[in-house]
Amino acid sequence: MNEASSRRGFLSAVVLLGVGGTASDAVAATPKAEGKSKPAEVNATEDLMREHGIIRRTLLVYDEVARRLGLREEKAPVEVLARAARLMRDFGEGYHEKTEETEVFPRLVKAGQQKELVQVLLVQHAAGRKVTEALLTATAGRDALTQPQQRAEVARRLTGFIRMYAPHAAREDTVLFPAFRDLFDAKQFDELGERFEEQEHRLLGSDGFENALKEVAWLERALGIHDLARFTVAEK
Repeated sequence: MNEASSRRGFLSAVVLLGVGGTASDAVAATPKAEGKSKPAEVNATEDLMREHGIIRRTLLVYDEVARRLGLREEKAPVEVLARAARLMRDFGEGYHEKTEETEVFPRLVKAGQQKELVQVLLVQHAAGRKVTEALLTATAGRDALTQPQQRAEVARRLTGFIRMYAPHAAREDTVLFPAFRDLFDAKQFDELGERFEEQEHRLLGSDGFENALKEVAWLERALGIHDLARFTVAEK
């Protein structure tokens, strides 16, 4: 057996046996497994995209609330919506969007890139903040969301916000952030990631992302939409 065939046979055994004794010993002997290094810190654009994950999960909460508001027999989940709107205001707008507006957009515009897209994104940020304030106002008071007309109006605002923010975040992830990444060399990008982390701690505390993640998980559980399996498309 030649050297190449021997190596292919070794690798096949590793893949097939997985955690078996012989395969484990073989994997442990490879250079990659020796002295395992800690994964790299989250970089600047990955950080922004993780934050989009929190926002997208909040949009799922908005979607479920809007659905319930459209059903007469359903009691309006006022507390859940109020907390979701506060999460959007504090984390989504006060931190995430602020980071984009102070760190991302200006650098791209200065470099002569994505000017038209940045302008649209800024307009949408402003529109979203108006919706958030309207939601917070609508959920305040003892009789919040008890009238059919008010329920319908809030449901309309939620649906409009979702329809705007889903393509908004998708365009940032696939167009804006890659263009932003290309403005830096590796060292500059690492330094920017550290700057983003410092800003997060300053604005949200040392566990800002983790706390936002816990909050959105609570919102999902409160509405019974926390089980990912329930969203699986059923085959007939």
